[in-house]
Amino acid sequence: MSGWFTIDRIDEATFIISEYRHWEETHCYLLNGDRRSLLIDTGLGIRDISEITAALTDKPVTAAATHIHWDHIGGHRHYSDFYAHAAELEWLTGNFPQPAEKIREYVADRCDLPEDFNLNAYEIFQGAPSKILSGGEVIDLGGRSVEVIHTPGHSPGHMCFWEEAKGYLYTGDLIYKDTLTAWFPSTDPEAYLRSLEKVARLPARRVFPAHHSLDIKPETVIRVRNAFRQLKAEGRLHHKSGIFSFGDFAVRL
Repeated sequence: MSGWFTIDRIDEATFIISEYRHWEETHCYLLNGDRRSLLIDTGLGIRDISEITAALTDKPVTAAATHIHWDHIGGHRHYSDFYAHAAELEWLTGNFPQPAEKIREYVADRCDLPEDFNLNAYEIFQGAPSKILSGGEVIDLGGRSVEVIHTPGHSPGHMCFWEEAKGYLYTGDLIYKDTLTAWFPSTDPEAYLRSLEKVARLPARRVFPAHHSLDIKPETVIRVRNAFRQLKAEGRLHHKSGIFSFGDFAVRL
């Protein structure tokens, strides 16, 4: 297990669980409270992330996906208590917008898969959440609270998680350093900008993305927001307009 996941510690009760052997370089976040723990995203599902969380907390774990894409819910099968946004429930009941064959291609692409991993058996997680979110909820972990912010654009039910007491902003796929995705039919570039406007107003002290570099400063949120503003002003904030580079990140529309 230790060869697949990389664990970094943010503070005494917050951990990053990363999957660097896959090109997605997915990051999941374990937040430990006094009564329970919150796992933001469960990764690719190539290895059992619950073995890692069990070593990092003795509290019951609730899993909350930033959104219902395969690379964020792969480990959900290990957590009966999981939350999902109302706008993406159909993706958990056989209506995911891409076929399993295409997802398996993504899993195998540029990935150092474990020798015993059976790619043909890989399936997109399906299931019924223990709680349906719509945004605005506060998740109480006991001595630690996390606000749910509905941030559609990358997907209809995309959520960021905001921990005001610490100034921690968990951005999922809304913000990271690489090519931001707003070109799938299920994406909405205009909603993406509105979501960026929303999180840009938060007094974040640290920003934690779902993919790639962890060197994300609060000013990156503003830079990404400004990039989307620029694309809108130029009449390019729509599907099929192209890929636009802004230095350490790009936007594909």
